[in-house]
Order: sequence, then C-alpha cells, then structure tokens
Amino acid sequence: MKNPEEIFAGRLSVMARMQAAHNDEVHPDWRSQGFEYYRAVWVECAELLDHFGWKWWKKQDADIEQVKLEIVDIWHFGLSDLIRDDLVGTDIAHEMFQRAGSETDGDFRQAVESLATRALVDPKFHIASFIDVLNTLPMSLDELFEKYVGKNVLNRFRQSHGYKAGSYQKVWQGREDNVHLSELLGELNPLSDSFEEELLDDLEKRYPGKSSF
Repeated sequence: MKNPEEIFAGRLSVMARMQAAHNDEVHPDWRSQGFEYYRAVWVECAELLDHFGWKWWKKQDADIEQVKLEIVDIWHFGLSDLIRDDLVGTDIAHEMFQRAGSETDGDFRQAVESLATRALVDPKFHIASFIDVLNTLPMSLDELFEKYVGKNVLNRFRQSHGYKAGSYQKVWQGREDNVHLSELLGELNPLSDSFEEELLDDLEKRYPGKSSF
C-alpha cells in the first residue's frame, strides 16, 4: 500500500500530465516560447485577494470557494513553469508534502503578498511560498488536487468553446463559469474514474451555447 507522500507524488504526476496536455492545446511550442508565468502568478495573487477581501473602507465577505479556485489558477502557471524546467518529480513532491499542513500563525494576505513578491523578484516559481498560501488559508493538498482537476477540465471546456478566439461566453445564467464549476464540484466525485467525462457533460448542459450570441 502506498503511503500518503507516494499518493501525492502520483497525483502530482497526473496534474503535470494534464497541464502539459492543456498547454499543448493552447500553444504547441509553449515549452520554448518563454511565456512569463511569473507575471501570471502575481496578477492572479491580486485577483485572489479581491475574492478574499482587503478593503478596510467597506464590508467584504470572503468567497472562499473562489479564493481556492484562484489558488488553483496560480498552481496552473506555477506547475507550467516547473514542467518547462523539467523539475516535476519526487523531489518537488517531497518538498510540497513535507511543508503542507504545517502549523502557521501567519496572515493569509501577507502569505499571498509574499508569493507575489517572490514572483516579481525571481521569475522561477517558489514552491515554499505557494505552500505557505495553502497553509494559511488553509487548503490541503488533497483539495488542491481535486480542484485542480476540476479547473483543468473547465479550461479545456473553455478552449473547445472559443476561449482563445474570444467567442467564449464566461457568464451563464448571471453567474461566472467558475461559480458553476464550484457547484458541480460539490455534486461530483473528483476521484472518480469518470469524473472528467461527467464534469464536461454537466458543463455542456449548463452552457448556453452559440445560439445565445
């Protein structure tokens, strides 16, 4: 029987495979194009804080589900950077597993800002700062995997419905597609062998389609 770290290492491999396949679909030469993944990371950090709340001059309620999906977006870009540098393997899995879940009294907003700062100072994705964001929320590696798989499926759905061409409709029935994804993740089992097919089918049923333009 595999121990928890070995299970996560296997899940990391699955996420890397899914991310590479998605990147191939978006741009076949992504490994050599020099895309600025670090820039996407710090911009996503700002979007994350908008969902969490940071404005002291008005009442704000944290939308934790959307915060977690923004963290997953950050992971998409960070993982792409790690894959491009051929760093995904047992060493990265070990580093993430050992740091995840450690007790912290740190402030979540400061952890997010530290990750953004590292992205601006050093373009290479900083695993420790990312895990600190998970720990201070908190968000487990299990949840990271489950929501990553869901968001990866949504990203594939977006691409197949004109996201890159600009024809994709992001708001359905008055709610963004991320909100629909959160609802479906609460109904489906991300660990099921048929999860990807079920989620794609449910997204298709909700999507208004080209007839709505």
